[in-house]
Amino acid sequence: MKPRITVITLGVDDLERSLQFYRDGMGLLTEGIIGKEFEHGAVAFFDLQAGLRLAIWKRKDIAHDTKLIQTGPSPTEFTIGHNVGSKDEVDKVMEQAKKAGATITVAAHDTFWGGYSGYFQDPDGHLWEVVWNPQWEITE
Repeated sequence: MKPRITVITLGVDDLERSLQFYRDGMGLLTEGIIGKEFEHGAVAFFDLQAGLRLAIWKRKDIAHDTKLIQTGPSPTEFTIGHNVGSKDEVDKVMEQAKKAGATITVAAHDTFWGGYSGYFQDPDGHLWEVVWNPQWEITE
């Protein structure tokens, strides 16, 4: 399989609340909620980087679309890694997330492997790691 990941979709309980968190609190660009005219179709997309978008979609609508039974969320199923260019940038993003309403689960700190990172949860419990890795070059 040739990797062609273009959208990461997060299941949310309250689409408006999540829209406000990611758009207003974290500053991600979006056209807002689209697809309201369709049953199970309301979704919002956020531009991340070239060729990649973040989507938020109601958990119940994902369950409907996939024909799976909706289960309780588990924040430890996966993390989203947001890599930045410096320790200072880790601190800034963590503070922005806190002001936006995120729960800081691990404050930014020096890691055992030589980097610097912290974790926060969005309003629906999705776990983000904000990390500076001195061995990875960040290109814009």
